Amino acid sequence: MIKYADYKDVDKEQLQRDIDAIKETIGDATEEDFKHLLKLKRWGKGASLFGIFLIVVITVFEPNSFVFWTLGIIAATFIGIGNVGRWANVAHPILHGAYDKVPNIPTRYTKKGFASGKRRYVDWFDWITPDAWAYEHNIMHHYHLGELDDPDNVERNLKWLHDAKVPMFVKYGVVYVFAVMWKLAYYAPNTLRILENKERVKKKLEPTEDYQISPFKKNGLLLWKDYILPYGLVKFVISPLVFLPFGFDAVISVFFILILSEIVANLWSFLVIVPNHSAEDIYQFSTPHKSQGEYYLRQIMGSVNYNTGSDLIDFAHGFLNYQVEHHLFPDKPHSFYQKMQPIVKEICKKHNLEYRQESVFKRIRMSVDLMVGKTKLLTINGV
Repeated sequence: MIKYADYKDVDKEQLQRDIDAIKETIGDATEEDFKHLLKLKRWGKGASLFGIFLIVVITVFEPNSFVFWTLGIIAATFIGIGNVGRWANVAHPILHGAYDKVPNIPTRYTKKGFASGKRRYVDWFDWITPDAWAYEHNIMHHYHLGELDDPDNVERNLKWLHDAKVPMFVKYGVVYVFAVMWKLAYYAPNTLRILENKERVKKKLEPTEDYQISPFKKNGLLLWKDYILPYGLVKFVISPLVFLPFGFDAVISVFFILILSEIVANLWSFLVIVPNHSAEDIYQFSTPHKSQGEYYLRQIMGSVNYNTGSDLIDFAHGFLNYQVEHHLFPDKPHSFYQKMQPIVKEICKKHNLEYRQESVFKRIRMSVDLMVGKTKLLTINGV
């Protein structure tokens, strides 16, 4: 078994120089990288349109027939894939500013212009508002990875489940139910809470740990008005009603297909997002990082990659299979990570650091074990 370097013994200054040198090697984003983004966008949009096309096709079949529901399940799957694609392959890198330096880039593909204002309904319409997710993810998660201020620390967030006096199979059941609706149940209220805490800190108030769900409370009302109702009404009320000319049965059938597509999107995104930083071989940290070199070290020790390969494989993973590279360089295009990966691997080898990369299916099993309290994250205390 390989013995990797201890955290305190890693030459963080040299690690910083080695990682920073990659920027000079790779350079800035170009028109080719932008074209790569547009290709990923077309794939996601194509998946959604194909799913919608199948919904139209099945209206000619007898509702509840075998053919109807076979095509309906396929339609829901492709719509779900398109949903994840818009988030992971398009919204994610753009909101990090990955394409801001491309010459003559249209404003709608920049961090400032993407999904801003009314463009939310065009660029990335979901349970989550783009500004809230950008702050929660881009700032609080990326620059506090594994620390107390990291809002996506799975072990800390699910302490209530670890401590619950119920059989282990019940805990696993809770996780599986949560996975089906995690964007609505976790990301929507959590991103709003983190955004609220940003304002509370400015006013020198204590941050809140409470999720406001009730529409009769201030932030609960905001959650329903800006997050839940806009997306919920458009997707699950207005969209099915478009099929009213085909009869009320068609409306009900489309409603259930869209519900299924949402389940697919939640499960797919849960699969590729949650395991990135949550398993018994991943580190968390008891103090903030003190230098850029230490920041880089924590991104490597606190992240894991999945299997990588062609654009199609990477698209299916939402390019989250390059999580180590992404956390080292969050403001770079997806296409960069394919070029950076062998360089980052060599740097890890030079510094005797473990470069974790395994199947996403193995990693999700490890993550679920962490979520139910069967395992724990490794902890690096202040040094």
